[in-house]
Amino acid sequence: MKLHTLKPVAGSTKTRKRIGRGPGSGMGGTSTRGHKGAKQRSGYKKKIGFEGGQMPLQRRLPKYGFKNINRVEYKAINLSTLQSLAEAKSLTKVGVEDLIAAGFISKNHLVKILGNGQLSLKLDVVAHAFSKSAEDAIVAQGGTATTI
Repeated sequence: MKLHTLKPVAGSTKTRKRIGRGPGSGMGGTSTRGHKGAKQRSGYKKKIGFEGGQMPLQRRLPKYGFKNINRVEYKAINLSTLQSLAEAKSLTKVGVEDLIAAGFISKNHLVKILGNGQLSLKLDVVAHAFSKSAEDAIVAQGGTATTI
């Protein structure tokens, strides 16, 4: 095998359609665009969602629900995550900065500590919110749960 003998597998390539190259090609004249109308002209662009005059899907479906503008969204961090982080970095106080440095959250997130997992260390935890079970577990180990 040599470079000059290489060619694509049979059937894997097609010759391109050469339109607008005279009547002999069978694709001259209108260049496969049909006669008259917007689609035949240059610069034609159909609106997104247009279904040929039929009532479009987004208008056939009913509107429902609402977006609560007062909703506060928290990033959930479990006690098991705090335990592993405190063991790895040998921390006694875990704050939002530690979670950012560890890559669990970004600086724009609000943090809520949830009670999933076991906590065996005395930790002073600083976060934006705590679940009741998480707060109880932290206090039971002799730590503190401080809300920002």
